[in-house]
Amino acid sequence: MLNEKLVAEVLLAALASGGDFAEVFVEDTKQTNIKMVNGLVEDGVSGRDFGIGIRIFQGHQAIYAYTNDASRGNLLQVAADAASALSGQRNVAEVSLDRTTVSSRHAIVELPNDTPAAKKVDVMRRAHRTAKGYSDEISQVSIIYGDVQQDVLIANSMGLFVEDQRVRTRLGILAVADKNGEKQSGHYGPGRHMGFELYQDLDIEYYASEAARIAVTMVNADYAPSGKFPVIINNEFGGVIFHEACGHALEATSVAKGTSVFSNKLGEQIASPLVSAVDDGTIPNAWGSQNIDDEGSPTQRNLLIKDGVLKGYLIDSLNGRRMGMESTGSSRRQSYRFAPTSRMTNTFILNGASTPDEIIGNTEYGLFARYMGGGSVNPATGEFNFAVNEGYLIRDGKIAKPVRGATLIGRGADILRKIDMVGDNLATGQGMCGSISGSIPADVGQPMLRVSEITVGGRKEAE
Repeated sequence: MLNEKLVAEVLLAALASGGDFAEVFVEDTKQTNIKMVNGLVEDGVSGRDFGIGIRIFQGHQAIYAYTNDASRGNLLQVAADAASALSGQRNVAEVSLDRTTVSSRHAIVELPNDTPAAKKVDVMRRAHRTAKGYSDEISQVSIIYGDVQQDVLIANSMGLFVEDQRVRTRLGILAVADKNGEKQSGHYGPGRHMGFELYQDLDIEYYASEAARIAVTMVNADYAPSGKFPVIINNEFGGVIFHEACGHALEATSVAKGTSVFSNKLGEQIASPLVSAVDDGTIPNAWGSQNIDDEGSPTQRNLLIKDGVLKGYLIDSLNGRRMGMESTGSSRRQSYRFAPTSRMTNTFILNGASTPDEIIGNTEYGLFARYMGGGSVNPATGEFNFAVNEGYLIRDGKIAKPVRGATLIGRGADILRKIDMVGDNLATGQGMCGSISGSIPADVGQPMLRVSEITVGGRKEAE
């Protein structure tokens, strides 16, 4: 990518105006995206993105610049221009780099770029056939295939020089059911930090059938009631509520500024004693995992909450300076066009002691959110609004009729305290997470859990 001598020159140029730390991030990314609608390939794009980001710290201040011109003259000019935004005298005479070798936790068998496009389309056709054949009520099926191979080089004025490769593959399945002119959709999007070998073991027919089943079930469902009552949130993608309403508030991006509801609360009880949660970027081949973060620090398993007590934050180097705390290997960015900041990787609530049958059986009346959809969150307050993609009423400890159109409304901090049962069936789901450093892959997860009371938005009065 870039040789050590040139990188050292660029780092030294970045420190010309009094900066006390400089970093170079080099990225070479190859990716493919294919879209199929109703069995026909509508769009297919393969491309390459190459660029270099240069970041400088002076105390708590940071300057960031980027370019896709890797010539020596241009890189030195970009570094000098970035340095000129600071005032001060050079206090570093030379930069000495020490190459570090990364041991990968993520075995890659078949690089996506080595896989013919025809094999990728065959996978999509399998998913389409299964989803479309599920029911006559399925009117449209869209399949999105995506893969990415990102090679990075990260170096800094502390002597770090490290290279890494990230390979990810994902399949998105969207099924639409139509009944009497009304439409409902179901979606599944399995993905891993793997190459094309993902599809050797992935049960494509299961995920395609689930997407279609959700759509058909919801198009035949009655509208959900509104009110305040217990809500059981299923495992897997149900963890999106914790991710959005609580996880972002544990990132140093907001904690360091004092704009998080969890700022300055280490050691305090912030959740039910039944709740323990982690962010773990080390899980082999998990969608959100990396060997190193985007500052070159090894990823970690970070304990966030233990028995309801706040134990830690997710910290990058700049915000770590501001907080007087060490990085937790949590710095991430979409690409070289973004300065990195603290972000989640694979974030989930740990298993509890209850079985799913016990949770449902102990609920006289409530809503079962079997599959969650998207929503919106105010990170400063934790207030959220999430759609339930597949919901059911619970009556007398049993799952009753399906209901559609439900939304969950509340504050993350309140919901954490109201969790009164936690299941033993932890599972994760894959998604893309957006923040100030762009869109990044992240796993969300939890076991089934029950919240004693949530405000549910629907179209009818509670029954």
